[in-house]
Amino acid sequence: MVATAGAPLIGVLALQGGFAAHARVLRELGAEVREVRTPADLGGPPALDGLVLPGGESTTMTLGIEREGLAEPLRAFAASGAPVFGTCAGLIMLDRAHLGVMDTVARRNAFGRQVHSFEADLDFPDLEGPPVRAVFIRAPWIDEAGPEVEILAEVDGHPVAARQGELFVLSFHPELSDDRRLHAAFVERVRRRLEHRDAA
Repeated sequence: MVATAGAPLIGVLALQGGFAAHARVLRELGAEVREVRTPADLGGPPALDGLVLPGGESTTMTLGIEREGLAEPLRAFAASGAPVFGTCAGLIMLDRAHLGVMDTVARRNAFGRQVHSFEADLDFPDLEGPPVRAVFIRAPWIDEAGPEVEILAEVDGHPVAARQGELFVLSFHPELSDDRRLHAAFVERVRRRLEHRDAA
């Protein structure tokens, strides 16, 4: 699907990791995409309608955010209420110990090293159709979650997907699957927020 006039503009943090695959999926779903490497990329103009924090290596990503002066702009973006989608390392970056915008504590490499990568079928409460086939690579899980955090899926009792307001995080890599439903749900959430804003 090609982005059309009025398509949501979604940023993808592009310091390191799997940002290109996320950008490709978002464009397939009709969104316009801007790669975010600096505060100017994040702030626009035009302003972003949503943001994806991809998987990668969380320490390298942290250093890149510090180097580019992105920490406070990212916190402000999340505080604005715009939808934010974090996957794998992105889940880690949003937790209390890193950017501190989501009331969670992540455990890095919780399922083991890359040789322990695996796939699992996950049921999501708001998703129609078959279970999501999730690809876990050096994946974290959520060790702690505050009262406003809704756990959406677990593996062996460990939370691997959660939502808090407009923040949506996954331990796995949906961009590596042919199943586009989780990205589509995020894009739809961005569209709904734009509709509400325009109607106000």
